[in-house]
Amino acid sequence: MADEPVGVGDGIGDSTDTRKSLTGGRLEALERLLAEQRGEIARYAAEHSVPVREPPDGACGPPPPGPSPVPPAPDLLDALPIAVMLVLPVFDERGEVRDFCYVGQNAATLERSARDIPAGRLPPWSGSVSLFERFPNMADTPIPRLLAEALRTGRTQGPEMAEWSLSSPDGRVVRMSSEVRATPCHGLLLLTWEGEQETRTAQAAQRLVRVCWAEWNLGDGTVEPSSALRDVLGLSASQPVPDLLGLARMVAPVSLVPLYEVIYDVLLRKRVAECDLHLVRPSERIVRFVAEPVRPEHGPVWTVRAVLHDVTDDRYSRARAEQAVREARAQRQRADAIAEVAERLRDAVLPRFPAELARHGIEAAAVYRPEARAARVGGDWYKARVLPSGQVLIALGDARGHGLDAVTLMAKLRSALAGLAFTGELVEALTGWLNMVACDDGQESTATAVIGRYHPDQGLLRWTCAGHPRPILLRERRARLLDPPPGGPGPPLGVLPGEKYAAAEILLYPGDVVLLYSDGLIERRGSDLDQDCSRLLQAADSCARGGIPPGDQALDAYVQALVHQLTGPHPEDDATVLAIRVTDGDIGGW
Repeated sequence: MADEPVGVGDGIGDSTDTRKSLTGGRLEALERLLAEQRGEIARYAAEHSVPVREPPDGACGPPPPGPSPVPPAPDLLDALPIAVMLVLPVFDERGEVRDFCYVGQNAATLERSARDIPAGRLPPWSGSVSLFERFPNMADTPIPRLLAEALRTGRTQGPEMAEWSLSSPDGRVVRMSSEVRATPCHGLLLLTWEGEQETRTAQAAQRLVRVCWAEWNLGDGTVEPSSALRDVLGLSASQPVPDLLGLARMVAPVSLVPLYEVIYDVLLRKRVAECDLHLVRPSERIVRFVAEPVRPEHGPVWTVRAVLHDVTDDRYSRARAEQAVREARAQRQRADAIAEVAERLRDAVLPRFPAELARHGIEAAAVYRPEARAARVGGDWYKARVLPSGQVLIALGDARGHGLDAVTLMAKLRSALAGLAFTGELVEALTGWLNMVACDDGQESTATAVIGRYHPDQGLLRWTCAGHPRPILLRERRARLLDPPPGGPGPPLGVLPGEKYAAAEILLYPGDVVLLYSDGLIERRGSDLDQDCSRLLQAADSCARGGIPPGDQALDAYVQALVHQLTGPHPEDDATVLAIRVTDGDIGGW
């Protein structure tokens, strides 16, 4: 009994000497397996051999006297399964061939003509006619040369491929293709047409998809290959077709175990098996090997029949695709990790509105909607808190970029503003100092912001703008943009060191709502700023048409509806809105 298949991982990759030793061991195991199978075949043949018997007396004797029957020549031609045309050479007065006349054909020719040539393409055949007048395009094929050589040498010429066409008055063209032989016969020439189209098509298909087949006869060691086997294995025309052991010597060590297991399954388990073979000689390639047993009924496997398919390009393409998927997955995991850190950092630094805002006549609500395609968080931030002076700091900004860098800059600016606001300085100074912080952080640390301070005792809001969209005032259910500071909005933070910012002022009344927002709420690809602002004002009016009931929750619902109407479920950029509503403790909404 042959050895059981060797384990796939046995000793692979230990050392060069170890690998050589294991390679030799596996080749020896395959050689023993094939030798044992040859022994089984020899024993089976010996047990089922038929002894040679002497013929009984009189079973075979001399033929009876008289001539043997000889069928007429036309009957012999009609009995042939291939198409035969009779061609008569015509000589000139100098004895040189002047033409070839088509003088007859057998039944197979008529059948093939009826099958391949549509009716009406040729005039009826009325006897001897010039071959190249009846088939003019045949003159541009090897046929004239084959006929001339057969006549000159007296030997059969061919086979060679001949292709020509037949045209009809309606403009259609029929392509004819066949292997042709020319054979001299008692002054005539036999032009035979062998129908090898299916064989040639199959061979062409094998070349196109790099597939072949082979049968390894284990009884005598012979190999019957298809014509494409050498091409699939990378062998030259002078190199012999390998037997199974020779095939094993062509593969990499990693393929020896799979090949052994396939041969083991085919020979001993008598079932179809397959594997990939990594060939290293004569050239590197990957061949899919699918084998099945061929055996007499109740006998041992006599032949291994296999289909081999060169899958090198497919496997390499698949490996590249899998590598790309792994890299994309790793990048996604890194992006998710960064996004998780950024999101936690955002949750840690974004405010929960303190209850003391209400005691100073302020209700607040905020909505943050990250860009759908980004790492889930960007640089939008906001702030609303009561200062020791009793005034309320109100701010919203947008740090450049997305991800951890943007969140880090956002946290830095927001924390710096919270500390600077405790100085009690005007918002113009706070904005200038915040600009210095951004400039000191590097060239990439730019941001936009609106920074305001609300004075409850005066109902006054003073605010500055650093490259940011202007706030909206919602009063009596009508929305409008706040007038810009004198001289217009200042440049973004982190662009021009030492920049001076101006402040705008507006008196607020109970029920007034001020909306601060990031540009991601309104900006759309292909639109201009005026269109964006107009759309925002219309949406703010629309969402407030039925009024905003009292309380933070109603204000939050209004902001949620506004953001959803403007951005939809998949924002193109981070969108943040901070809403501040003025109350007096007695007025509960509109």
